[in-house]
Amino acid sequence: MPTPEFILTLRDMIGVHPLWLPGVKAVVTDDGGRLLLVRRADNGRWTVPAGIVEPGEEPAATAVREVLEETGVTVRVSHLAGVGTTAPVVYPNGDRAQYLDVVMACVYVSGDARVNDDENLDVRWFELDALPDLPPLHRRAVEWALDVDRAAHFVDASTGVDASTSVDASTGTARTQQR
Repeated sequence: MPTPEFILTLRDMIGVHPLWLPGVKAVVTDDGGRLLLVRRADNGRWTVPAGIVEPGEEPAATAVREVLEETGVTVRVSHLAGVGTTAPVVYPNGDRAQYLDVVMACVYVSGDARVNDDENLDVRWFELDALPDLPPLHRRAVEWALDVDRAAHFVDASTGVDASTSVDASTGTARTQQR
């Protein structure tokens, strides 16, 4: 999918100055425990499906939309896996952005995985023990989404270390721990 229209409009107003944007990474697994990945056309790297949250769109809806647009697969979001930030990005045209990185764990519902847009060169299911090299924040997204505790992950502001919060269902008590 091309750059969303709302971003083009903003770029007309602010040029290449930095934009702070909400983004979603969708970590999709199937019943066999395989992981759905896309190989990006812009850099050839394997990543989880990802995209920008449109104005007024819920992040879970973005995850479902982006996976369908990129792979032809319909998913259901099972849980929020974590929230972090990306490093600032400078695109080849000079545009600058940084993303609030919302990671959603998703499960396969239907569809045949295929390249479904012009952003990707390949789409495949991978066994977890045979994943290709992933960029660090995509690897982190996978680790967060596959956490058996289904904890909400974040980066602790005071230490810069990955942390998580889980809730004891019997007592309702939240527990935060560094990972």
